[in-house]
Amino acid sequence: MKSQILSNIKLLSKRLSLIIAGVLLVIGGFLANTQAVAAETYTVKMGSDSGQLVFEPKEIKIKAGDTVKWLNNKAFPHNVIFEGYPELSHKKLLLKPNLGAESTFAEVGEYRYFCTPHRGAGMVGKVIVEG
Repeated sequence: MKSQILSNIKLLSKRLSLIIAGVLLVIGGFLANTQAVAAETYTVKMGSDSGQLVFEPKEIKIKAGDTVKWLNNKAFPHNVIFEGYPELSHKKLLLKPNLGAESTFAEVGEYRYFCTPHRGAGMVGKVIVEG
């Protein structure tokens, strides 16, 4: 009788372990898919379609974890320099159309940036990262 009870306990323990492992796999898969879906990439043009020295859009709102890609459009060369955030900056001048640079924003806040050659012409922008 005692060995029968121990055998049943072992069988139940194995089944419970399999159920728990299955539930953890489902939850882990859901979380991985949720994170992948949540992150977005937004494009900001460097120079307007008509050739103006601006970022389009000038201001963009994103969520923490999202990426902004700056795409060289017109009147190049351009770059992206963040005030106080050198790790987000792209100092190298992009000399041709359709060249780009991107940064991912992990922290909530406001990030102001500019194009070095065209800052005096008003080529400035802002990324607002919300929680």
